[in-house]
Amino acid sequence: MAGATADRVSGYLPGLATLRRYQRGWLRPDIVAGIVLAAILVPQGMAYAELAGLPPVTGLYTTIACLVGYAIVGPSKVLVLGPDSSVSPLILATITPLLVPADPARAIALAAMLAVMVGLIEIGLGVAKLGFVADLLSSEIRVGYLNGLAVTIIVGQLPKLFGFSTDADGFVDEIRQFLTHLDETSMVTLVTGLAVLAVLLVLPMLTRKVPAILVAVIGVTVVSAIVGLVDHGVKTVGELPQGVPTPEMPFTQWSDVIPLLAGAIGITMVSLTDTIATASAFATRRGEEVDADKEIIGIGASNVAAGVFQGFAVSVSSSRTAVADQAGARSQMAGLVGAGLVAVLLLFLNGLLADMPQTALAAVVITAAISLLDLDALARYARIRPSALAISLVAAAGVIFVGVLQGIIIALVLAVLLFFRRNWWPHGAVLGEVADVGGWHSIVKYPDARLIPGIVVYRWEAPLFFANAGQFRAQIRHLMLEYQPRWIILQCEAITDIDVTASEILRDLDEECNAAGTHIAFVELRDRLHDLVARYGLHSTLDSEHFYPGLEQALADIGGEPDRDATNRGPNPDGRGPDSA
Repeated sequence: MAGATADRVSGYLPGLATLRRYQRGWLRPDIVAGIVLAAILVPQGMAYAELAGLPPVTGLYTTIACLVGYAIVGPSKVLVLGPDSSVSPLILATITPLLVPADPARAIALAAMLAVMVGLIEIGLGVAKLGFVADLLSSEIRVGYLNGLAVTIIVGQLPKLFGFSTDADGFVDEIRQFLTHLDETSMVTLVTGLAVLAVLLVLPMLTRKVPAILVAVIGVTVVSAIVGLVDHGVKTVGELPQGVPTPEMPFTQWSDVIPLLAGAIGITMVSLTDTIATASAFATRRGEEVDADKEIIGIGASNVAAGVFQGFAVSVSSSRTAVADQAGARSQMAGLVGAGLVAVLLLFLNGLLADMPQTALAAVVITAAISLLDLDALARYARIRPSALAISLVAAAGVIFVGVLQGIIIALVLAVLLFFRRNWWPHGAVLGEVADVGGWHSIVKYPDARLIPGIVVYRWEAPLFFANAGQFRAQIRHLMLEYQPRWIILQCEAITDIDVTASEILRDLDEECNAAGTHIAFVELRDRLHDLVARYGLHSTLDSEHFYPGLEQALADIGGEPDRDATNRGPNPDGRGPDSA
């Protein structure tokens, strides 16, 4: 009985199950990895909290809560969660419209409430086994979103790097304000920030053994304390509030729920995409399997924990996960060690980072933003699929000029429209036999392909449904006029569905073809669709004897043999570009 109960607990709390089976030999590498993680998590947590428009200390509250939450519920032994550069701007974009006038306490409450909503959505998706929703944010949209985000983050952090502040509304206004206030630059602040930025960018090129952020932050904090940079006009972080917050369920007012829900959905889409991609990559390296639904539940629990402890929404960090993996982490204990050290900092050493310059946090954020840029992906899209490049650029432009949330929505709408456009007017190809290559291929790509007199082999490359059934009918009519065949053989391998509207058009089209002396045969139609055709009653017009498992069987039955002297006559009916089988 006790064993069965333990198994059920392990199923619901895989992280806790791992800790129950903890091996003594894991302890030392987990402690080392936890210490390394803590050194990175503290400055990044503080920097990303400011990026979200929140006090730096909330980043530390978030770090502690989400690491503990994932250690209990999360299935992966090595994933590291925390404040993230791709999520923090979404938090800022979501809560800012609700802060009139600006109120730090209300901002914390809204961000915490948003984190709980994100967590509940993710837990719901995981429990319902709907982890596949992460796939809705396609690669090109994600690249565009991150590229646009990188640009906006960098521009937004420039005033802090230069030692002044602006009150801008939007990307263009941010640039204008920055240029207008350049005469207010604090040279000491700028030099300090650039020095930190140089260490963060150059040191990783020289060695990966020593975390650049650790060297940069400790170095600049020590220099600031010794030299007294604050006396030279350099703003510092100051002493952090002592202690950790008590848990409480955050709530502001009901009118905030709907605006926060929109942001929560956007954050969920972004964070889940990162989570599944990172989890899969590291699981493969460690010879483990990924349960996407359990991962989603784990990150959802972490977000709820962060919100309950006055934190904000989090995501998986591939860079921090890589650090933990390289440091030798064996289990979620590494995250618990890191969380414990951050808690010790807040409880007993809250003045340790008081001399850290604010410009150093700006440099940390700018470095993170640079890592988000993926210009190589844009070049690849330009080579392989211009429409993917267009979607990515629109996503980036939407994030930059319209807003973070709006940019994602614009890109998603465009992607859906292009998807329907491709299925509304899909590719079709007349096929001919290609002796040199073997098999039947598009006559556009192989102009010397052999055709059979009186027979046209035509491939339709999409489901047949109400939106494209008219296009299908038009192309079959075009084939009849162009080739005047006795038979049109439809190669159906790419047809995955036939809806009611398409079935009616098929029936009418077959009667029209028969009246003109042309017959239609079907090749490689899926068994499921064959049954569907029967249920639609199409066998009253479509001869059930003319459905064939393969092209050769159809040609043998119809009596057609390839004419070795016949060459390609005419283009594909849709006039599209190269295509192959």
